[in-house]
Amino acid sequence: MEPLRKQDASGPNRSIVIIPTYNEAENVPVVLDEIMTLPERVHALVVDDGSPDGTADCVRARMEKHPGRISLIEREGKMGLGTAYLRGFDWALDRKYTFICSMDADLSHNPADLSRLIAPVLEGKADLAIGSRYAEGVRVVNWPLTRLILSYCAGIYTRCVTRIPIRDVTAGFMCYHRRVLEAIDFKRVTSNGYSFLLEMKYRAWRLGFALLEIPIIFTERTEGQSKMTRAIVREAAFKVWELRLRQLLGRL
Repeated sequence: MEPLRKQDASGPNRSIVIIPTYNEAENVPVVLDEIMTLPERVHALVVDDGSPDGTADCVRARMEKHPGRISLIEREGKMGLGTAYLRGFDWALDRKYTFICSMDADLSHNPADLSRLIAPVLEGKADLAIGSRYAEGVRVVNWPLTRLILSYCAGIYTRCVTRIPIRDVTAGFMCYHRRVLEAIDFKRVTSNGYSFLLEMKYRAWRLGFALLEIPIIFTERTEGQSKMTRAIVREAAFKVWELRLRQLLGRL
């Protein structure tokens, strides 16, 4: 698929990617530099949860290098993935961005793939494009077999309970059209860990928006530490049933 070379960051189809961070000083400069090379002139918003390793300072250095295209929200401490994204979504909606993306800061998502996520939303083929590790076979690099099996089986489990027609239910690499985020009542979103990513997809699907999975290659981080914990896994397992029950009771 050809890059969207005619997109202008100052025009009606402005794109932005929201990147939550905590202790990503080794990775975030590389991520931002690569985003800045994209022909779509994608903007970036980093939401940092008080990283003690100097992540925010690294972002500020890139802001000076790319004035007007990189922004930073600093929070006082670790407040969770879900609240970081919701804060970023509100910020982007207030500033009239049309295509609002999300991605990890650890280079597990290839910034060049942002073009492939934005394209179907721009062309009206989807309201929410999802960078999927499992859309066309398994596309994960450097994961231990146990984690891969857990992730894949979690997707099967989630689909069985919720009926959502998505293979990679916890994918964090996405592109929303702004109308999707405008339709979701953020005050009703209750997840704050990785289950937040499932909840946003589920709410978008139940509202009737078109979801499309785009195959990507996911590469496990080589710098820094993973944020995955057993508590996050437990939250996601219970959240599946909560969402399904709330939908059946008409309280979603």
